[in-house]
Amino acid sequence: MSKFSEIKKGLSSLENLERTLHLKQLQINRLLNITQAINDNVSADGLYAMYNSFLSWEMGVKKLALYVKKEQKWICTSHIGLSEEKIKMDISDKFPKYQRLKNIEEDRNHPLIGEFDIVIPVLHKQHAIAYTFIGGFERDDDMYNKVQFITTITNIIAVAIENKRLFKQQLEQERLNREMELASDMQKMLIPSQLPKAADYDLASIYKPHLVVGGDYFDFLELGDGKISFCIADISGKGLAAALLMANFQANFRALIKQHSDALINFIHELNQTVLRITNGEKFITFFVAVYDRQSKELHYINAGHNPPVLVKHDTIYPLNKGCTILGSFQELPSVEESSIKIDGETMILSFTDGLTDVKNEHGDYFEEDMLHDFTKAHYKLSSKAFNDKLLASINRFKGILNFPDDFTVLTCKFLQ
Repeated sequence: MSKFSEIKKGLSSLENLERTLHLKQLQINRLLNITQAINDNVSADGLYAMYNSFLSWEMGVKKLALYVKKEQKWICTSHIGLSEEKIKMDISDKFPKYQRLKNIEEDRNHPLIGEFDIVIPVLHKQHAIAYTFIGGFERDDDMYNKVQFITTITNIIAVAIENKRLFKQQLEQERLNREMELASDMQKMLIPSQLPKAADYDLASIYKPHLVVGGDYFDFLELGDGKISFCIADISGKGLAAALLMANFQANFRALIKQHSDALINFIHELNQTVLRITNGEKFITFFVAVYDRQSKELHYINAGHNPPVLVKHDTIYPLNKGCTILGSFQELPSVEESSIKIDGETMILSFTDGLTDVKNEHGDYFEEDMLHDFTKAHYKLSSKAFNDKLLASINRFKGILNFPDDFTVLTCKFLQ
C-alpha cells in the first residue's frame, strides 16, 4: 500500500470517528435535554414532541409508532412516516407476544406492523407500559448502537409518562378522599345525633353508611301545637354530590313541613318540585314522612316510593304503604294519597332503608321483610333504643362474617298512651 493510500485511509477513519463522536455528543445532549424537560415537568405532549424530533432528526428514523396505555386501551401517542388511516388500526392483540426487543418477522405481511423493522417493549414491574415500533433504517446505519440508544430514550420517556399518570391518579385519589371527608363531615351535621324521649313517645336510630358517605337520611321535628314530624329517605348517588343534595333536602323538608303540617299532599308536591329543580331529574329520592298529633292521637303519613315502614299495635302489623311515587323524577306527581291511622294503645313504627333487607347471610338468604315484620311484632313493646339494640344484634347474627352490602338506616318510633 502506497504512502498516499495509507494517509487517505487514516483520514477516512478519522472522519468516521469524528462523525461517531459527533453523533454521540448529539445523543448525550438530547438525553440531557429530555431529562431536564422531565425535571421541569414538561407536559406529556411536550415529551412526545421531543421524542419524535430526536428520533426523526438525530437518529434518522423514518417510521415510528409509540403506543401507550390510557384507561385500559392502547393509544398511538406519537408517530412518524405513517398515514392517519394506518395509525387508527388496532394492533393491541399482537402486543402480548412482544415481551422483549425483537425484529419484525412473523408479522411482516401485516399492513401496519410490516412497515417496521423492530419493536421495543417497555416493561414496568413485569407489565408493559409502552411499545415502540421503529422502521426505515438506512443500510449503512449502525443498527446496534442506534437501537440501544433508542431503547434507552424510549424507556426514559415511557417511564416519565407513566409516572405522570400515576402522580395524576394519586392526586385524583387524594382529591376524592378529601371530598369524601368533607361529605362525611357535612352528613354528620345533617343526621340527628340525639333523638327525643318524652312521656308519650321516644325515638331511636341505627345509621351505618356502607362507605364514608351514604345516601340515607332521617330527621325529626317538633312542630308545635302538640305535633311532631319524622321522616326517612334514600337519596340516589354517593359522595359529595349526594351530601350536598341531602343538605338542600333537609333545609327544604324543615321549611316546608312547618308550612304544610296540616296538608301533607301540598307538602309533597312542593318538595317534589324542589328536588326536581335542584337535580334536573338526574337524581331521585325515596321518602317517607309522618306527622303525629299528640292530642288527637292521629298519625298522618305519605310514602313516596320508600320501603313501607312497619306499624305494630295490638299485636297487629300495618304496612304504611300509601302515598305516591318517588320524588324528583316527574314534573307533576301522577297521584298522591295521604293516609292516617289512629294510635290507640302501645304502638311502634319501624322505618328503614333498603340496605336492611339487602343484608345476606353466608347461604345467600336475605333478611326479608317477612322476617322484619315478625321481629317487630315480637318486640314492639320494648323502648325504641332497646328494640334497635336487639334488632342490630339479630342482624349481625344473621349475616355472620359478611359485610353490609349497602347503607343501612333504621328509625324507630315508640308511642305510649
